[in-house]
Amino acid sequence: MQPFCFSCDVEYTLTMKMKLSLISAAILSTSLLLSPMASYAKLPIAVNGQQLPTLAPMLEQITPGVVSIQVSGSKEVRRRADPLEYFFGNPQPRSQKRQFSGLGSGVIIDADEGYVVTNNHVIQDAEKMVVTLEDGREFEATKIGTDKESDIALLQIDADDLTEVKLANSDKLRVGDFAVAIGNPFGLSHTVTSGIVSALGRSGLNIEGYEDFIQTDAAINQGNSGGALVNLNGELIGINTAILGASGGNVGIGFAIPSNMMKNLVDQIIEHGEVRRGSLGISGRPLDAGLAKAQQLDVKQGAYVMQVMDDTAASKAGIKAGDVIISINGSDISGFHELRSKIATLGEGREVKLGIYRDGKVKTIKVTLDGASGVPAAGDELHPAFQGATLENVQKNGTKGIEVATVDPRSPSARVGLEEGDVIVQVNRQRVENIRQMNKIIEDTQGNIVLGVKRGRESIFVLIQKVTRYK
Repeated sequence: MQPFCFSCDVEYTLTMKMKLSLISAAILSTSLLLSPMASYAKLPIAVNGQQLPTLAPMLEQITPGVVSIQVSGSKEVRRRADPLEYFFGNPQPRSQKRQFSGLGSGVIIDADEGYVVTNNHVIQDAEKMVVTLEDGREFEATKIGTDKESDIALLQIDADDLTEVKLANSDKLRVGDFAVAIGNPFGLSHTVTSGIVSALGRSGLNIEGYEDFIQTDAAINQGNSGGALVNLNGELIGINTAILGASGGNVGIGFAIPSNMMKNLVDQIIEHGEVRRGSLGISGRPLDAGLAKAQQLDVKQGAYVMQVMDDTAASKAGIKAGDVIISINGSDISGFHELRSKIATLGEGREVKLGIYRDGKVKTIKVTLDGASGVPAAGDELHPAFQGATLENVQKNGTKGIEVATVDPRSPSARVGLEEGDVIVQVNRQRVENIRQMNKIIEDTQGNIVLGVKRGRESIFVLIQKVTRYK
């Protein structure tokens, strides 16, 4: 009988266990190779008694609140002149009406009243708008009001048994929050995509006049415009508006109008039939690291106040040049563009709380907003030739324009021929109704600028020769 060897037995046991493990692994791998369908089996509805996460229950509740909007109409289209037409003495009209049709999305925000919100560009120039619900019912919609500058439109349908999408407080959003987009891209009804909130307070994109976008990587494509961006609770956080991509398709960068901004605009449309913009009466710029260092400011972001106009909401509230506005109603702001958009869309007469950084301390100031039509602006913010003039949006005798409120007689604005009381109604033969429109045309102009001005009962033209624009 051989002597018992404990170490040998252990070695043998370990060896056998290793062999069995290898055999088991080989059998498992073989079975996987032989049965490929097993690796693609359906996910179970529960694991260890815990139900797997799914968006289905939430979507089943809110997708009836997202609608398809079909539009049709005609619009004036200018065509290029053909020299041969004049040669043969048969010139054709330079413009003609063309029929068009389009498809977008919308969101029911009030089931009782039948209110549907969408983008202005979805229904612009439309003569007929048909809203199609998830259950297939169709209703012709009535336009209640629009705001081109922020790209919001409010429609109304006469229908029963509607589902509305509840609004979330978009000021509470954080980068990284989950987001779900619902709409009708390319006519594919009630398409759902998911992603996250990629950024907040996006502006300066030149998409709209007033920008304070939510950026998301949830896939947004043509036809999604006007659709819903919701959180995981099924609450509306934004209205899908635009995409950024060279090909016009989704590249993971989409933009939505925040729900709070939309609600402020819609409330004004319902109450007044139009949007009445709010204004502080300041000029400013975004705060950056260089400016903060130069001014010895211990803040990282906000709106730096460069000038406070006399007799405005800002001057009455005690805001001063050199202040940094860092928040609105408790929500931080990233820069001057975001401040401008939020103030404008809050509306005339609204009381807001502004967080102000001054002399190393933060204080809260209450401000009652002016109406934008009566707010002056420094002329040199638009063009060097306007230096010494104060401009403001006005409406006189049913005509909207930009009034020259004051002119320094020794200033460049006086030298080009502007006088106090002039109302600018055209820039390079393009009709303008407000300062923003005039500023955009001036920015896009490379050569001379010709202003169409109403002076009393006369209509005159003021020439501003090309100059190097300063920053």
